[in-house]
Amino acid sequence: MIVPPPPEPGGPLGKALRRREDRRLLMGQGRFLDDIPAPPGCLHAVFVRSPHPHARIGPIDTAAARAVPGVAAVLTGRDLGAIVAPLRMAPPIAGLLPMDMPVLPTDIARFVGDPVALVLAASRSAAEDAAELVQVAWDPLPAIASIAQAKQAAALVDPAVPGNRVSRQGFATPGLDAAFARADRVVEARFAQQRQTHVPLEPRGVLAIWDAGREHLTLRVGTQAPHPYRSAVASRLRLKEFQVTVESPEMGGGFGQKIIPLREDLCIAAASRLLNRPVRWRETRAENLMTAMMAREETIVTRAAVATDGRLLGLTCAMEVDFGAWSFFPANYMARVVAMILPGPYRLRDYGYDVQVWLTNKCPSGPMRAPMAVTSWVMEGTMDAVARELGLDPLAVRRINSIGDADLPFTTATGERYDALTPRATLDAAAAAIGYDALRAGQAQPRDRLLGIGLCTVVESTTYGSAFYRAAGIPGSGHEVATMRVEPSGAVIASCGLMGSGQGYETSLAQAAAAGLGAALDDLVIQIGHSDIAPYGMGSRGSRGAAAGGGALYMAGQRLKAKVLAIAAAMLDLNSAAGLDLRDGVVLRLVEGAWVETGLSLAQVARTAHLDPLRLPPGMEPGLHAVLAYDPPAMTYANSTHACAVEIDPATGALRVLRHVVAEDCGTRINPLIVAGQTHGATAMGLSGAMMEHAAYAEDGQAVAGSFMDYAIARADDLPAFELSHHDTPSPSTPAGIKGMAEGGTMGGIGALMNAVNDALARAGVHLDSGPATPARIWAALQAAKDTA
Repeated sequence: MIVPPPPEPGGPLGKALRRREDRRLLMGQGRFLDDIPAPPGCLHAVFVRSPHPHARIGPIDTAAARAVPGVAAVLTGRDLGAIVAPLRMAPPIAGLLPMDMPVLPTDIARFVGDPVALVLAASRSAAEDAAELVQVAWDPLPAIASIAQAKQAAALVDPAVPGNRVSRQGFATPGLDAAFARADRVVEARFAQQRQTHVPLEPRGVLAIWDAGREHLTLRVGTQAPHPYRSAVASRLRLKEFQVTVESPEMGGGFGQKIIPLREDLCIAAASRLLNRPVRWRETRAENLMTAMMAREETIVTRAAVATDGRLLGLTCAMEVDFGAWSFFPANYMARVVAMILPGPYRLRDYGYDVQVWLTNKCPSGPMRAPMAVTSWVMEGTMDAVARELGLDPLAVRRINSIGDADLPFTTATGERYDALTPRATLDAAAAAIGYDALRAGQAQPRDRLLGIGLCTVVESTTYGSAFYRAAGIPGSGHEVATMRVEPSGAVIASCGLMGSGQGYETSLAQAAAAGLGAALDDLVIQIGHSDIAPYGMGSRGSRGAAAGGGALYMAGQRLKAKVLAIAAAMLDLNSAAGLDLRDGVVLRLVEGAWVETGLSLAQVARTAHLDPLRLPPGMEPGLHAVLAYDPPAMTYANSTHACAVEIDPATGALRVLRHVVAEDCGTRINPLIVAGQTHGATAMGLSGAMMEHAAYAEDGQAVAGSFMDYAIARADDLPAFELSHHDTPSPSTPAGIKGMAEGGTMGGIGALMNAVNDALARAGVHLDSGPATPARIWAALQAAKDTA
């Protein structure tokens, strides 16, 4: 266990500094992928995609396309498959069936937008024109457009997956049956999230440059995880990792869509190698909406065994997930995490789950900001269901079940350990801030609109250390590596394996590194996003950036600081470094209880270390550099409570969010300004998804949300001004007490909004058990209730 010292007064941790990167971005001087000039001889790529949800691929006639002026090549799956190995997803997990995926399908297309050919031309317009001339002999097959259809097995999405069920896992504590046997009531609740997609401001894209002389591939691509991305590309193209360089420029959002190389990326890399020319591809918005990756489509039914006072005695969860057509990630990955952490902030000893994952003829699924997002709505919606069933107040039911300070450390029914967690404190703070009692009183007054109050307490998993992956039966590592060196001038260069997509890493990671070393923040720079410069790390995903990346940099700084002080002691003719410290780049000495300057600076120590090594302590190597690998705890948890007040016009179904309050505990906040920004953004994403986003498919498997005319996202005037408060308790098991918090806003936003909508609709005898809560769906539900009455 790491017991962190308190941050020094006036140090960089906890300062609300403006983001370093904002100056260039606000002045239009950022360097995104489209800002990189096309190299001489560069080809532009356009994909030919399936118009069918399920079809055999017959002969592909490319003659007319190849005749278009400027076209250099038209490549199919057979051409590209010669140098790109297929992806086999077969981790040794009980209940998970293996799946194989070629770089491009050659026999059967499995969803609308499945890429089957690649056109390469001297200009984008020529490639687009030629792509329209590629003739594919399609033989349509029956499509599986829902889990219900998948269960009937009228057709198989993947011939290697009998019955279309690709994964099933279950778990139950020994006392679960007994808990239900002694319950006064069993309350059942159903929840369903609609299919959504990531909608980054900047769609995907890649520029590939093959150097035949050096046999080296350079990829300029926005990726959240440069090193795992590079490893995957090298493996699939049968290259060694030193033959691949990944450079990630500015990235306009990722949200999980830009972690791994998807098929288009591999095709572009292979095409550059085959043709020995640079190749670039820029995804269109329609491609991004329909073919990049999707998430969230799942149905969960809970059964809660409760006492008459609302105490939760036992809980079961039956979860079914629509995974789509191909496997980019283990099919059980997101669903298993949801099931494991579902009990959230409550004292629940007996629990069981059954998780089933199904294949359909839809765009494949992958992680999306808060891949476990449904967790909080399910648990908090279950608490509301218990309150309704028993005639109790929802806040009172939460309070009687909430984990309190006296319960810590607490081990959940699935074996997860909570230490510094404050769900009761954030619940009370959020309820007080939104004026819970006054709102309840207001509901009893005559009104022409329905008023609803939603509460959602979030327990957000953050660090995802290696031990978590092993316990979950998921292959992978959660460690992070940091490097730090001090140049002779005192300039500090630090790096780790993360890559930012809007999180402000260049600022917050610099604050963590400077705090560990004791350097002046203006003398330190963070270098990330380049696989040849940064050390190998696991990248940016989940909420691990602050705790894993920031933690590694903080500890690397501490390691280097010890050497700096040892050199300083020698320079000051002291026997040891005891009583010395480095703060803001200045060496201090403790004299009679007070810190006084010694006249030495980090720059002077660095100059000695590099340029006058004979003055160093005996046996010490010259220079100032550190490399540190840090594997964080299996899991660290942050928590928050969202409180949302909404009103609904029963005549139209129109929904308005009146207020949205967030009380959160994310441990040590490296930069409060960035934390607030992350909370605002994540909450907005959650509300947007709950209110309006839907990557819809027709019953025949056709995708029907191919533009922003069909896929709605929240605008600024759809959202309230978020009200934040903090109740931070540092983690006792991470460097500097950092927990992380980038996804909790999404989880809480979804749960609080849906609970508020259902609280309002309950006044009319209506309940929405699935999203999105659009005016049309709300109005239809109200009308159906009227007709029934």
